[in-house]
Amino acid sequence: MATTVQNEKGAAARLTSEQVWNKVAAQSFAVLGYVTPPGEPRASGVVYKTLGRHLFVAVAPDSWKARHIAASGRVSVTVPVRRGGLLSLVAPIPPATVSFHGTAMVYPAGAAETRSLLEELGALLPTERRASASIIEIVPEGAFVNYGLGVSLTKMRDPSAARSRVRVDP
Repeated sequence: MATTVQNEKGAAARLTSEQVWNKVAAQSFAVLGYVTPPGEPRASGVVYKTLGRHLFVAVAPDSWKARHIAASGRVSVTVPVRRGGLLSLVAPIPPATVSFHGTAMVYPAGAAETRSLLEELGALLPTERRASASIIEIVPEGAFVNYGLGVSLTKMRDPSAARSRVRVDP
């Protein structure tokens, strides 16, 4: 579904939810934000895979991520999207980003859901860790908050031109 979004300068940009999902699906690394039960913020780098319109992360069952996310069920995610092709290997080109919040469900190690998901997510962890892994399923909500998607590298220098919001379509 095409969604016209307004950037900070009021210029209409054509960026669809489908285009943003494609960028998210093409990546594999994200920063996952969550809070501890006392309300302290935490962030962790994670490797993920998309299945449909959900993100999946494999974690150790006794990890902070598994414990704290299970307690709150809420997360934020920022996906860096590499820009600049070969030029980014020699010049300091920052990545574009896609950020969103969402709900999260932690499936414990050994659960039926975990076993079936691990078959599809096999590349996320070595075979020897699959039996002991928990899976976090993340369902994005609200809007994708983007920086640098759908604009030229030179436009990324102008924050008001490089920012956009696109509704998360399920």
